[in-house]
Amino acid sequence: MYYVYILQCADLTYYTGCTNNLKKRLKEHNGSKTGAHYTKIRRPVSLKYFEEYETLADARKREAEIKRFDRVEKEKLIV
Repeated sequence: MYYVYILQCADLTYYTGCTNNLKKRLKEHNGSKTGAHYTKIRRPVSLKYFEEYETLADARKREAEIKRFDRVEKEKLIV
């Protein structure tokens, strides 16, 4: 399984990513040096939304789609 996720950062911005291990990736974003630079300087982050996909290709496609969303569109997904 692959996951596309949206995190809310401490500064209330959103970060969208993709992973095959959601729990591990969230831990990395919050506390390890392997988290994305964007989230490293905006910790703590919290998981607000995720979707599951069978293939990495499908997950990456959806991730790219969500990254093009504006804030209002992302918040519609989260609610």
